[in-house]
Amino acid sequence: MTGVTVVDHPLVRHKLTLMRDRETSTHLFRQLLREISSLLCYEVTRDLPLEAIEIETPIQPMKAERIAGKKLVFAPILRSGMGMLDGMLELAPAARVAHVGLYRDPETLDAVEYYFKAPGDLSDRTVIVIDPMLATGHTAVAAVTRLKAAGAKDIRLVCLLAAPEGVEAMQAAHPDTPIWTAAVDERLNEHGYIIPGLGDAGDRMYGTR
Repeated sequence: MTGVTVVDHPLVRHKLTLMRDRETSTHLFRQLLREISSLLCYEVTRDLPLEAIEIETPIQPMKAERIAGKKLVFAPILRSGMGMLDGMLELAPAARVAHVGLYRDPETLDAVEYYFKAPGDLSDRTVIVIDPMLATGHTAVAAVTRLKAAGAKDIRLVCLLAAPEGVEAMQAAHPDTPIWTAAVDERLNEHGYIIPGLGDAGDRMYGTR
């Protein structure tokens, strides 16, 4: 799929299989989500710009590279996106964090906003939206729309699993927002859940299933 990067590293595939297993405990599910999020973060930041600076090693001066520009912004979609945040912050601890509070209406499946808080200079930063599941795509579309309204220009979406319907919805609404995911599954069922999927990520993460 154009605009979609499937991260198929063996470690990602292995951890995703464990997360899909219905017998995986809440504790292990959280741990795996944190670990796989770090691996996804590694991939989504692969093309960040670098700049050369002068430093001194214990041996001699040299020119070395560091990430250029302002720090990243991670934008987890509440609540389940928070489960991916710590794994990403382990790789980029200086990143800012925006919180996007959205829930899916059980009747219409539309996204309803209840909270939003973000740094004021989003236009100068790369914003990475994080949410475990890209199912109908309504929530992700609403989050990106809200972030753009707040000034964000360079936005990327990272999810654990995606459905073709969600990818299509995102690309129709925001063709300029690339997607990184561990897998694109078969389809959605009549309740809007990804098939075969892994169930409700938020419920499994917080033990509310």
